[in-house]
Amino acid sequence: MIDQASLEAATREAHLAPVSAVVERLDQAGERAVLDPDLPLYPASMIKVPIAVAAHARIAAGELTPQSVVSVAQRNMTPNDAPSPLHANYRATLDELIDLMLSRSDNVATNQLIDLLGREAITVHCQAIGLARTAVRRKLSGSLPLIEDPEATGRNAHPASDAAALLTALDARRLPGSERVLASLGRQYWRGKLPLGLRPGDHFAHKTGDTDEVSHDGGILTLPDGRRYVIVLYTGVASPDEDPRFGTWMARVRAALECEE
Repeated sequence: MIDQASLEAATREAHLAPVSAVVERLDQAGERAVLDPDLPLYPASMIKVPIAVAAHARIAAGELTPQSVVSVAQRNMTPNDAPSPLHANYRATLDELIDLMLSRSDNVATNQLIDLLGREAITVHCQAIGLARTAVRRKLSGSLPLIEDPEATGRNAHPASDAAALLTALDARRLPGSERVLASLGRQYWRGKLPLGLRPGDHFAHKTGDTDEVSHDGGILTLPDGRRYVIVLYTGVASPDEDPRFGTWMARVRAALECEE
């Protein structure tokens, strides 16, 4: 049984602090454990999931299509850690931009989508679907100095509680584009955090995020027997792309899940 004590033990064993975490069973109600879920840690690339959801809402409304063509602007160029086809004047489809943003954590795709959708409109949509603490206020940068962003209004916000709520809604297929978003998360390029603690047969559709001050991972875990959990871990620590501390945390949580009926 997963409970707060289990999360606290996992956090101590992994030597991670501060931590904001949510673990909740999705296929059966009543099982949930949290640690400081509203802690206002910078979300880093976790903000890309609500941006994708806002894009799919525009598609569902008929304002855009997956095949809408978008030309990548020079102003949105910033380094990417994963291979990316995007360069200035590259003509991408909307579907391609969304998938690159989620599966590769592509910063250029993200910035182009922020321009296309509008940061205020993204924020309004997020709050309309219940993500009260989520806001898109500036573009993302792959390195210092930060990308020039004259329209920036502050730091982005998307706490672990909102990340878990959004993933839960996606799992329940309550939002337009849920299947496509989850499919992109299931093809995640960055698997050096929580997946290090998984077991054979586990499937984790997830998104990571990190800067030199924070490191996060969160997604939908499906076990071989069909049980499903939303698992989100935000930390206020610097982290390499592959961090065994996240694996230690997940392994401890995963062991607690194995004890359930």
